Amino acid sequence: MTVSRDLSPGTRAALPIVGTIVAIGLWWLVTIVFHVETLFLPSPPEVVDAFDREPAYLFEAAWATLWGTLAGFGIAAAGGMVAALLLTSSRLVEQATLPMIVAFNAVPKVSLVPLLILWIGYDSRTKVSLVVLIAFFPIMVATMAGLTSTPADLYELTRSLSASRLKTYLKVRLPWALPQVFVGLKLGITLSLIGAVVAELQTLNGGLGAIIYSTQQSFDTPLAFAAITLTGVLGIGLFYAVVVAERLAVPWARKISA
Repeated sequence: MTVSRDLSPGTRAALPIVGTIVAIGLWWLVTIVFHVETLFLPSPPEVVDAFDREPAYLFEAAWATLWGTLAGFGIAAAGGMVAALLLTSSRLVEQATLPMIVAFNAVPKVSLVPLLILWIGYDSRTKVSLVVLIAFFPIMVATMAGLTSTPADLYELTRSLSASRLKTYLKVRLPWALPQVFVGLKLGITLSLIGAVVAELQTLNGGLGAIIYSTQQSFDTPLAFAAITLTGVLGIGLFYAVVVAERLAVPWARKISA
């Protein structure tokens, strides 16, 4: 039994809060002890003041970032899982296409932003496209890993019951693969948010990334930290939304894990 399972639910819920408070306290202490100027590192109260100063601006930008993240993630999740199903259904298809997919994934996605702008333009479609490109591969690989990890004895059982290939996929391979699929989804949702912010930094078409970039011109570091904080909050919320979905979809996974 792991240490985390020995803790009470209340303790597990309180630990992240305590850790966050300690981290903010250390940050505030550093700005006081070392007399750090606001331009380089604002204190937590100065960041809160930035929230109070521009709440509508920040939350409107957060919504734009969230929308782009979810739209791109949804496309990447659907495409990645479908691609994994196709690749694992045929060794010929896998051997013919997987090297090209791996080679494309090795290309830094940030380097594709100028091309996306050229092809699509300075609008939200560029952001969604970059999110798809970043999140697609991890989801596909995790799904493939799950679909190819079905124990041999379960295959023998389906053969002995004369189950069709489709039924084997739906009743055995896919349920067994779900924990791995959610590993890819949890990684993909985090990368999706990163991709959305990176696209906003490049296109300046709204969103938290555009705010972070604009603060370079105005030297408004507290506002930049406010936008970064909102990005972190979005990341936490999106990640744990996938965690909740995982627990609802595969409640048995935690019981069979070590």
